[in-house]
Amino acid sequence: MTLILATAAALLAQWLRTPIPWMLGPLLCTAALSIGGAPMRSSIYLRNVGQWVIACALGLYFTADVGHLVVSLWWAILLGIGWALALGFGFGLWLHRQNAKDMPELSAPRMRATSYFAGAIGGASEMTLMADRYGARTDLVAASHSMRLVMVVICLPFGMQWVQSHWGLQVDSNLMPGPKVWHWTGLVYLALATSVGALFMTLIKRNNPWFMGPLVVAMTLTLMGIQWTAIPSELSNLAQLFIGISLGVRFRREFIQTAPKWLLTVALGTMGMILLSAVFGWALAWGTGLHPATLILGTSPGGIAEMAITAKVLGLGAPIVTAFQVCRLVAVLLIVVPLYRWVALEQNQ
Repeated sequence: MTLILATAAALLAQWLRTPIPWMLGPLLCTAALSIGGAPMRSSIYLRNVGQWVIACALGLYFTADVGHLVVSLWWAILLGIGWALALGFGFGLWLHRQNAKDMPELSAPRMRATSYFAGAIGGASEMTLMADRYGARTDLVAASHSMRLVMVVICLPFGMQWVQSHWGLQVDSNLMPGPKVWHWTGLVYLALATSVGALFMTLIKRNNPWFMGPLVVAMTLTLMGIQWTAIPSELSNLAQLFIGISLGVRFRREFIQTAPKWLLTVALGTMGMILLSAVFGWALAWGTGLHPATLILGTSPGGIAEMAITAKVLGLGAPIVTAFQVCRLVAVLLIVVPLYRWVALEQNQ
């Protein structure tokens, strides 16, 4: 039932000419119905397939010329990482200041851990697991990341579409995928090669294995000049459908009723982060010479797959957005816990 309704929502969104209709339509439909009490469901296997397809499609953008461009932007990527860490830290402080007095049941260390990991700009599952190790209230952490991610996924595509309709968006034509035509045999080769990457990432227990593994393999093949096939648009649309559903089902009636003030502060803080990141991305674009839309998506507080899909569908420099988002995620996962330990130690002294 969820798949049928989500597909109908995608077709409606496409008819209404909304941005990224095959992700936003299912997302909004399943979220609304789920909050209303309907038994919406998401399959983790279909979500993995969706991430696999999108990762393959993004990897095809990394031609040799694009690879050289990404390497030359190392300093901008480092600035983006620093920005994400500072923005997440500030968001955590905002959540703590606005909610600590209204949650006396949480001790000071638990509240500090809850607000810190809820504010960090990383993957929802990874941040929730880390928060659990430090005694945080994990339902609030997960709710914060779900709210932030969905708000960014909704606001930025509509914002980009509005700018495109009024001023136009002309992004470098070199930032396009290498292969232009798809072939059955090429799809089979690409699927087999990238599945090895996914299984390897699963075996070594890496985060997002069905996205990161295929992405690395597809990038490597394209950089080596091996271009077996493009990804059919129908397959890409199906992948977006699965990802949209997986985002929408996070919202349930009890989700809204659990801590309404907490969610309100998360929403307000997220809007602030979106605006601040847009300014930062615009400034970084001025320094790099790249299009502002590309770096606004690259430095936005959203998820890798969702921001990369937005860039891909709207033609806004998907490889640059992917590079910025992947490097940020890896850095945040490596730094966020040591940073928390240092902050907690400072506050305890």
